[in-house]
Amino acid sequence: MYWLARAHINCAASAHILRSRTLVVGILFRAALYRTVHMLLRFGVRQKSYVQYVTRPELPKLAYRRVKGKSPGVVFLPGYGSNMNGLKAEALEEFCRSLGHSYLRFDYTGHGLSEGVLTDGTIGTWKKDVLFVLDELAEGPQIMVGSSMGSWLMLLAAIARPEKIAALVGISTAADHVVTAFKSMSLEVRKEIEEKGVLTMPSKHREEGVYTFTMDFLKEAENHCVLQSPIPITCPVRLIHGLKDDDVPWHISLQVAQRVLSPDVDVILRRHGQHRMAEKDDIKLMVYTIDDLIDKLTTLV
Repeated sequence: MYWLARAHINCAASAHILRSRTLVVGILFRAALYRTVHMLLRFGVRQKSYVQYVTRPELPKLAYRRVKGKSPGVVFLPGYGSNMNGLKAEALEEFCRSLGHSYLRFDYTGHGLSEGVLTDGTIGTWKKDVLFVLDELAEGPQIMVGSSMGSWLMLLAAIARPEKIAALVGISTAADHVVTAFKSMSLEVRKEIEEKGVLTMPSKHREEGVYTFTMDFLKEAENHCVLQSPIPITCPVRLIHGLKDDDVPWHISLQVAQRVLSPDVDVILRRHGQHRMAEKDDIKLMVYTIDDLIDKLTTLV
């Protein structure tokens, strides 16, 4: 339904502008692009970028994949415990290849092919990873796409490097989630968790059935919370969340939208969307959302 609405809008626009040849060519190109995305969802990525490693003084190596192209580029940030080879990440690579835009995805410290141990990582650790990638690997302005915890890191990166960020797309945004979840528990439960030193949160998306966080992780994460005050981000922001997300409440996306200073903020709620937002229609919505942002940003230029 979303695709049909977009097609009708484009057709109406082409008639209104006296059948501009440029616009018609653009429509045909987008139609071909969407067919490419459809083929990806059926048969997988046709040609993948190769894994590379970047070294950092006294820090673990980071694994990444990069497609060079024009600006704005797209950077994908996966969720906690995930990696750069998920369906959303690969769909974005095919999309960016089709448009000729640059694309960058990577594994945080302790994730995927990068060095380090997952349980030793913190929000601060992974924020440093993101900023390093932005500073050293990404060229020009970027549309940053974050999934779950990646959306939290996306916000932190946009605050720290506003000159590098052209727009943000958050999927199942988990800003402050682990901290607010802990603080919302009763005093008795919090004391019990503090004594054990570990917080477990149920998740059907983990093999072990839970996310496990140490108290040290929680205390460090408090330093990076963003929802207590206005969020100094002024670029376009799009937040996509599923109403059936059992891991991260969808109202967090609304809270982010209310606190971001940007005048250009949209929240898109999927009635049947779950946390991973990895169904075919979820992927299409993500791609179309980024496509619209690219149109908007290139038109402004």
